[in-house]
This record gives sequence, structure tokens and C-alpha cells, in this order.
Amino acid sequence: MTQQLLSSPASRPRPFRVCNWDRSLRKGIMAQNLSELLRQAQAALLTPGPISLVLDEDGTAVETESFFQTLEDGTVLMALSKGQTWAVSKTPGYQLSLSNKPPRRIDVARVTFDLYKTNPRDLGCLNVKATLYGTYSMSYDLRCYGAKRLMKEALRWTLFTMQATGHVLLGTSCYMQQLLDATEEPKEAEISPALQTPLSLPPLPRRKTLQ
Repeated sequence: MTQQLLSSPASRPRPFRVCNWDRSLRKGIMAQNLSELLRQAQAALLTPGPISLVLDEDGTAVETESFFQTLEDGTVLMALSKGQTWAVSKTPGYQLSLSNKPPRRIDVARVTFDLYKTNPRDLGCLNVKATLYGTYSMSYDLRCYGAKRLMKEALRWTLFTMQATGHVLLGTSCYMQQLLDATEEPKEAEISPALQTPLSLPPLPRRKTLQ
């Protein structure tokens, strides 16, 4: 991606429509620059001499490469030879209006979702593709396998979760038992000396013997 960012995007051929001066002949051609468009239009319309290109809708001359790059795909152009001039179309509904022409749109980001299957038993696979500025793209393929394999994976993860939970509960219970035993030992030490001390009884009175 770094190499694509550093290098300028390669230009690709774009579609255009060309016609002769009386609009009796129309051709579709592909070109990526103005000089190639002139050659393609001259060959498609079978024009012997050099030609010039103008916009068919209003007669604007296309003479520079910078202006050519601003044209939209599918623009209608008219090829004029020496001595020929542009004229408004007499065919009703053919002439386009500049006010109704939609503005040129530049796509910043485009996300497409493609759902497909590689096996009839599979649930389906999802491909997500994101394109930035019409040049840089990245995609992620999420594959969903068959129902049986998916169930086995779910049971395996459930078993692992239960085992981990059991280990955590067992460790916690052992730790709590140790805390309880540690708090009960001092109380037993205080009670045990009192139980070990014997109780002393008072001496019995002596009886006097008769002489």
C-alpha cells in the first residue's frame, strides 16, 4: 500500500462518443488522453484530413489535455474537419442542456458486500471490500462452514468456557477457605488455655475424733 501511495495511479482508457459534423455517423471509442482521442476519432469516422473536437452539446472546443481530463465518461464529442462548423442539433430530444447535467461525482469510499457459497452444504461466505478514492482497496473474506462443523466449534468453545469457569471457581473457593481457616485459628488459641486449667476445690473440713 505504501508503494501505491507513493506512485501515481496509472491512467486508464475512458469511453467517449464521437460524431461527424452533421451527426449522421456516431462511434464509440476508448482513449486515455487527447492525442489518442483525436487519432481514434479520425480512424473511426474515416476522416482523411486533421480534425478538431468540440462538445456536441454547446460547441466548446476541446484543445488542451487539462480540459480533456475534466470530461466525464461517455461525453459526446463532434469531430470537425477544415471548413466545418458546429451547429445546433435539429433532432428533437438529442440536444442536452448544461443546466440538467449532473455534477461530476468523486467517490471517496465505497464498501461492497458479496455473499457466496463454495459448497452447497456450507451456510455461505461473506466478502467485504472497501475502496478508497477509486484506487486503493482492501478486502476481508469471512467464511462460514457447514452446520455440523459450526456446531462442533460452538460446543468446543462452550466446553472450554465451562472448564475455565470451573477452574476459576475452584481456585476462588480454596482461597476463601484458607482465609476462613486463618481467622479461626487465633480464636481457638485463646479458648484452649482456659480449658486446660484444672478447677481447684476447697479442702474438706476434718472431723474431730472422740477419745
